[in-house]
Parts: sequence; C-alpha cells; structure tokens
Amino acid sequence: MPQLHDDPTPAVPHTMPGYHDDKAAIVKRLKRAEGQVRGIQRMVEDDVYCIDILTQVSAATRALETVALQLLDDHLAHCVAEAARQGGDYADEKVREASAAIARLVRS
Repeated sequence: MPQLHDDPTPAVPHTMPGYHDDKAAIVKRLKRAEGQVRGIQRMVEDDVYCIDILTQVSAATRALETVALQLLDDHLAHCVAEAARQGGDYADEKVREASAAIARLVRS
C-alpha cells in the first residue's frame, strides 16, 4: 500500500492522514487566510497606513497558527498515538518528529 506522505519508516503503511476528519474545516481556514493575505497585498498596493496593515498581518498570522495547531493536534492524536501503540523505534521517531514540529512552531 503506498504512503501518502514522506515517512522515514516505510514499514508502517498509512491509510489516511491524521487530519482527514478535519480536512474540510482546515481547507476553509486556509482559504480564509489566503483571502487575508490577498487583502494585505491590496492594502500595500493602495498605500494604506502601516499600522492598519500590521493589524491585518497579525490576523493572518493567527489564522495560520490556528491551522498549524489543528494539524499538530490531529498528528498527535492519530499518527503519534498509533506509533505509541506500536512502540519501538517507530514510536521514538514519531515523538522526535512531533517535538521538532512543535519547536518550529514555537520559533516562528
């Protein structure tokens, strides 16, 4: 069975990503964030006041952070939990992977 994402441990097949059940909501949030970014671009093109643009950048950033946290939550609940049930090196790798993702989010 082919895998749906790059996974360093091909011995464990994946049938669906962890976010599968929340996919529609995630796509909706991403489309909203995309619209916000387009709006910011128009604001810059229209020479809108800097603080007003920064306010919208902050809102778009929060929208993307919300998506990231949802994806992380789904990953922990699905992929990491399944790996923990299997144990061994696979579980250790999934925990390291999740930890690295969390670190990237915290630094961003």
